[in-house]
Amino acid sequence: MSMESIASHIITWLSSYAQKAQMNGWVVGVSGGIDSAVTSTLCARTGLPTYVIEMPIHQPASQVSRAQSHIQQLERTHANVHSIRVDLTGVYDAFASSLPNGDDRSSGLALANSRARLRMTTLYALAADRNALVAGTGNKVEDFGVGFYTKYGDGGVDVSPIADLLKTEVFALGKVLGVIEEILQASPTDGLWGDDRTDEDQLGATYPELEWAMAHAHQNDPNWSDRQREVMQTYKRLNTANQHKMHPIPVCQIPAALRET
Repeated sequence: MSMESIASHIITWLSSYAQKAQMNGWVVGVSGGIDSAVTSTLCARTGLPTYVIEMPIHQPASQVSRAQSHIQQLERTHANVHSIRVDLTGVYDAFASSLPNGDDRSSGLALANSRARLRMTTLYALAADRNALVAGTGNKVEDFGVGFYTKYGDGGVDVSPIADLLKTEVFALGKVLGVIEEILQASPTDGLWGDDRTDEDQLGATYPELEWAMAHAHQNDPNWSDRQREVMQTYKRLNTANQHKMHPIPVCQIPAALRET
């Protein structure tokens, strides 16, 4: 697989989509992770105005530093890149404290997902002012394998340029695109918890393991190791639980007979 050719294909696809949609550029949320770094770089290479948005919410210093280093590199190498920082910590705190249970950290996942949805709202507000499209940063394993994203959060986008690439392929593409080593070496994390927990901590498996399970989900080899069986069980559990994210919203269809009464 030629990553140079894949990069060229995605950049051409993005350029064509923006032209047909009559939109003037891109808005990309940058977290300090590989997916957003690759996506923002691909968007920048279209030559269209690309707005890279940093949106910290109680973010660990390491994530902030990686995001800023990546943004600075893009601005140095692409005149069409513009950075915007919107600190959402105060907005998030006010939102969380206004809920019936206040800022109850025991609600865990609900508040973590709220961070992603606040960021989505911010990206669309900025995109609307700039006649730009929101570019998603999800990869194939997250979007179509285990559903590791927030519905109407980081799942709320206009286009998904890297959603047909596995996580390991995104890392390989990042090397070709010249993404900074600090990001290439960092453990993947969704950055929604205000700490340093990794995606592997949350998922219970590495991305290469999940990619293997995704490719072999319809098999049951008696020669699999205990770890492979454990990973497969994890993959199938997450895939089943998150099917609601991967399919269109169910619509209650009214039978014609009822319309005639």
